[in-house]
Amino acid sequence: MDTGLRSCAVPSPLGELLLVASAAGLVQVFLPSSKGVPASGEERHDPAAHCLPAARHQLHDYFAGTLQEFDLPLAPEGSAFQLAVWAALRDIPYATTTSYGRLAARIGADPRTSSRAVGLANGSNPVAIVTPCHRVVGAGGDLVGYAGGLHAKRWLLDHEARVAGTVLF
Repeated sequence: MDTGLRSCAVPSPLGELLLVASAAGLVQVFLPSSKGVPASGEERHDPAAHCLPAARHQLHDYFAGTLQEFDLPLAPEGSAFQLAVWAALRDIPYATTTSYGRLAARIGADPRTSSRAVGLANGSNPVAIVTPCHRVVGAGGDLVGYAGGLHAKRWLLDHEARVAGTVLF
């Protein structure tokens, strides 16, 4: 059954990324160690990687250090709360971090009672890197949780800091 989804693999310094898109836009970006990578047959895979040329190009430029803000049509699926969190993630400036509590406040939620829910929404972000959930850290600045593993989170933050000429940690 054709779901209308298309996928392609994109090389990156973190390993091969799997991009999944619909006609509406980018639906998912899977890091090499992500859980829940779709089983073969759930979408039409383009082994020649001709699908999603803008996403491939922008991810290449991001990893090359020449792109700091993605401009792609996105079509993640989630609850209204998750979509609000994911939208707020896209507002976190390049080479900076924020905490779960500050992210909760940014969407109008009480940081004292919503930090955990924000963390769960952040952890279920389907469009990794493009929607920069790696820029969210613990209240004390500690690296906590990342679907691609903490080594990938550290690499992404270090990469952005190098490109921007800043120090995050």
